[in-house]
This record gives sequence, C-alpha cells and structure tokens, in this order.
Amino acid sequence: MALAETAPSAATSREVLVFTLGEEEYGIDILKVQEIRGYDSVTRIARAPAFIKGVINLRGSIVPIVDMRIRFGLGEAQYDAFTVVIVLNILGRTVGMVVDGVSDVLELSEDSLKPPPEFGAAIDTTYIRGLATAAERMIIIMDIEKLLSSDDMALVDVARAGAR
Repeated sequence: MALAETAPSAATSREVLVFTLGEEEYGIDILKVQEIRGYDSVTRIARAPAFIKGVINLRGSIVPIVDMRIRFGLGEAQYDAFTVVIVLNILGRTVGMVVDGVSDVLELSEDSLKPPPEFGAAIDTTYIRGLATAAERMIIIMDIEKLLSSDDMALVDVARAGAR
C-alpha cells in the first residue's frame, strides 16, 4: 500500500539541470542531458548563423555547438573556466549548448511550475515551459526540445552535413 501512495508524487515531479546565462537561471529536463563538458575550441562552419559556434568531434560523432547567449540575443559570451557545454540528446541527434555555467540539479514538483506570462508579440515565450521558484530563486524552465527543433535551429542539420 505504501508503494501506491508514493507513486503519484514521483509522477508529479521532475529533475531539471539549472544553468546560467548572464544573471538569469534556466532549467532543462535532466533526461535530455548526455554530459557536461568544459568549453573547448570548435571548428567553424562557413555561412552558419552566428549562434552556431561550430562543431566538435565527440568520440567520433560530429556535434554542432550552439551558443545560447547569442541565440537569445544576450551578447557575446566571455569564455572562461566556468563556461561549459551541455551535450544534449534531442530528437535522436546530439547537440552541444554553450552556457555561462551550471549550478545544480533540482527536483521540481509540477505544481511549482507556473505558466509563462503573456507578453503578446513583444516577447516569444514559445520555448518556455514555465517559471519555477526554488529557495527564493526564479528559474525559467525551457522546452529545449522545442527550441532546438525550431525552424531557425534546423540549420544545425545543415552545419552537421557541411562538416562531413
């Protein structure tokens, strides 16, 4: 009987990896994360959009690297010892995401996730699943699958094909 009582709470929570871009904290589903690596040099791909920094060879696989600061229009990143690449598995492909840093993994209950505010056409909230608060922190929960499979990010496939 104790198992039946605990099963619903497990289904109503999720673990998110929290990362920073500038002063803001973002969260993504931990199940999408393959690994976290330090930022290293990338091979640029000609005519790729500015947010695609290039590609890396990750154990024999060519992985496109997307700089999330540039993608979100937050300016150029200063790459330092804290800059990391979060390697993700999204829709059967591997993509690296450059962020300013990773802070922790949080378990969030579904009821702690609030819908994103309506900004109208001024701000695109398509890629925001919601906002969560945890210990006085506001965390923007991203729908990373939707973001990385969007039309403008489909160029990641072009970059991958160009590297072969």
